[in-house]
Amino acid sequence: MNNIRNFCIIAHIDHGKSTIADGLLEFTHTISKREAKEQLLDSLDLERERGITIKSHAIQMKYEAQDGGHYTLNLIDTPGHVDFSYEVSRSLAACEGAILIVDAAQGVEAQTISNLYMAIDAGLEIIPVINKVDLPSAMVDVVSHQIMDLIGCKQEEIILASAKTRLGIDLILEAVVKRVPAPAGDENAPLQALVFDSVFDSYRGAVAYVRIFNGVLKEKDEIRFFINDKKLLAEEVGTLKLGRIKATELKAGNVGYLIAGIKEIHETKVGDTVTHVKNGAEHPLPGYKDILPMVFSGLYPTNTDEYENLREALEKYRLNDSSVSYEPETSVALGFGFRCGFLGMLHMEIVQERLEREFGQSLITTLPNVEYWVYKKNGQKIVVDNPADMPAVGDIEKVEEPYVKAQIVTPSEYVGNLMQLAMDKRGIYKNTTYIDPTRADLSYEFPLSEIIFDFYDKLKSISRGYASFDYEFIGYRESDLVKIDILLNNEKVDALSIIVHEKKSYDWGRKVCSKLKELIPSQMFEIAVQAAIGSKVISRTNIKALRKNVLAKCYGGDISRKRKLLEKQKEGKKRMKQVGNVEIPQEAFLAVLQIED
Repeated sequence: MNNIRNFCIIAHIDHGKSTIADGLLEFTHTISKREAKEQLLDSLDLERERGITIKSHAIQMKYEAQDGGHYTLNLIDTPGHVDFSYEVSRSLAACEGAILIVDAAQGVEAQTISNLYMAIDAGLEIIPVINKVDLPSAMVDVVSHQIMDLIGCKQEEIILASAKTRLGIDLILEAVVKRVPAPAGDENAPLQALVFDSVFDSYRGAVAYVRIFNGVLKEKDEIRFFINDKKLLAEEVGTLKLGRIKATELKAGNVGYLIAGIKEIHETKVGDTVTHVKNGAEHPLPGYKDILPMVFSGLYPTNTDEYENLREALEKYRLNDSSVSYEPETSVALGFGFRCGFLGMLHMEIVQERLEREFGQSLITTLPNVEYWVYKKNGQKIVVDNPADMPAVGDIEKVEEPYVKAQIVTPSEYVGNLMQLAMDKRGIYKNTTYIDPTRADLSYEFPLSEIIFDFYDKLKSISRGYASFDYEFIGYRESDLVKIDILLNNEKVDALSIIVHEKKSYDWGRKVCSKLKELIPSQMFEIAVQAAIGSKVISRTNIKALRKNVLAKCYGGDISRKRKLLEKQKEGKKRMKQVGNVEIPQEAFLAVLQIED
């Protein structure tokens, strides 16, 4: 056990984490040069394309150190994006050390800081690495000082590396062996194994990735999961290299996989503890949380006949990503679909993109929402994640919405503009600290509903892409919220309803009406577009009717003849308006998403 090292890599998106991982795998001959396709651990096409890691992955390397010792190194790759912070925390719990990678040209960013604090809280040994030092824009001295201020290390402890040219890879491996402590644990104690990830194999069912803390896990052992108390037989255990390598047992300190005939992936919950049925551990490992979706949106097939196919696609997708929740719902405007819950906006985009790519679905998504707590006057409390379920204004005592604590790291010249953006988004200012004279770290509290739309895009455009952003959920607070309904010819379009803050309601109503006026094609009759709160209309615009020139054949003649023809046309239009229904193009739904505040 003294020769095992479990470590992970912490980095902001795009700071070269996956490339360094490839360098380590190549240096230890875990993969050959031929196999070293870029970003090996990012196995999903989408991960490679977006250059982000979505799920945690693990891989084992054998390394002969300069002191002649033979070591087993387990690298656990973590997602860097804020939506997946729970997966990060579980991956960190499976390690004793972390390599902190900072881009030499970009410096320390918000995600780096938040994941670093998680690693320090988990008691990990931190090995700082400055990557991309060969870039012409590298600021090695500045970034070194940022890191030293952040974690209080010495200059000589920082490793300079370039993942592309493989510079410094050997130093990183030596640092892992020397600085990361060997895992503590007792092989003779009752079994405690932490599930830090799971993947779905269409032949074997769910495969759990585990880190053994105490005891020994052998194949054919009778095991149970703590959370759902399921008792199963360990069919196969082993270690993870590029594929799964079967073994007879996994001892304390080891990282590997477990196959136990688990049919559904949501039965292997990330953060759960595995133990033996007989002489098992009394307590699970600490830190398990249920992952709760934060952002909700309706997904509807563009063709209503595709509903069953969408259900199948969601079921299959959920096998690999149990953090997505979905339930059937119907909409007057869009037909049958599903109400889905996601961890955040990036997660929502990824799910949608993977459904379209891998399962060939064509989807309409409704406005994303958060979960509101509505207290009614009769003392009842209900949870609303769809504006259509919001009770009537007169029945509501108060409404609470989720708040998040946000951290914005930005070059100091953009601080003023970003503070203005935060004010527009109802942010509550907390404090500012300076990482160094050129970079500020702003702390704010925001309503989650304000940052799920376009906050990230605006933040990037104001700061020319230099600011970074990270947030965590802190709880519910009371707010003045109202539901705006959009009516076309006095018919509610439920898919366009939205819950907004009272101060922004008039503005929002006006903008939606004028946007719909542009996008809904003219019909043979006039269409009234209205925005209303309850029964009170707050904005209205009309889409003029297309009309035939009925006077074209009237040359001269009496005015009463012309009037008769016009009256007849008007009467026809009136009848049409009563029976006609308005087709809303897909662009109209999407455009409402992009309305500027």
